[in-house]
Amino acid sequence: MLAPAARTVHRHLEVDGVRVFYRESLPDRADAPVLLLLHGFPSGSHQFRGLIDALGSHYRLIAPDYPGFGHTQTLDGFTYTFDRLADITEGFVQSLGLDRFVMYVFDFGAPIGFRIAERHPDWIAGLVVQNGNAYDDGLSDAARGLIGLTPDTPGASDAIQGMLTLDGTRSQYETGVPSPDLIAPDGWTLDQHFLDLPGRKDAQQALIFDYHSNVERYADWQAWLRRHTPPTLITWGSNDPFFPEPGARAYLRDLPDAELHLFDTGHFALDTHLPEIAPLIADFLDRTWK
Repeated sequence: MLAPAARTVHRHLEVDGVRVFYRESLPDRADAPVLLLLHGFPSGSHQFRGLIDALGSHYRLIAPDYPGFGHTQTLDGFTYTFDRLADITEGFVQSLGLDRFVMYVFDFGAPIGFRIAERHPDWIAGLVVQNGNAYDDGLSDAARGLIGLTPDTPGASDAIQGMLTLDGTRSQYETGVPSPDLIAPDGWTLDQHFLDLPGRKDAQQALIFDYHSNVERYADWQAWLRRHTPPTLITWGSNDPFFPEPGARAYLRDLPDAELHLFDTGHFALDTHLPEIAPLIADFLDRTWK
């Protein structure tokens, strides 16, 4: 008999003037392990729908949308930097009363999550890292070129805005995937819907211009990993055009006991390998929470 899909609630929570949208599964036990899901660019909490359905009956999965993403609503004048996104996510966690959870970091979720981990190491029961980079080794030439753009770089705005088109969004899902027909179009079409909302492309451009602030903190985050040695599960799409496989292996320098699984796919590994990745996460949660 097939396991039933998890019951999930969809709510908003006010944090410092930001109306944060989030998805939360309702597990069948009150003391279920908690997994905080931090999404990437240019997506949102909807990227975790399959994982929430697969695991949410037994674990409490919580997935917020950051300011500038998904259904979260901000006031005019919000400053789009990674520090501010971490501030809002930190406030969101505090508003929910969470003081211990395993943190899933993917893409933009890594710099947001590691900022939170630096501020509150006691919150972090473990890490699930999926194509969430924290090492120079994990930056492709394409990523380095993008990160090097500044507001004064000739043509920078045009280059970034070109990424935020439907073709650009779709390519982020399909590049590096041996069988693109495994990728449902729902993800990239929904992402584009949100990108096309008023002000969203300007928000994304501001975050790309700020991405250098993450690279500048890599050494600090690596030191945090060595100091706190959180239990860590790494699941990584090896063909990611932005964060290639060396970025996954680099974690083992600071976390030699981390569990590493590489998959023949691209950036959005859950879209193609959910049946393989979900059981790994479930087993990791069971072991780590104890």
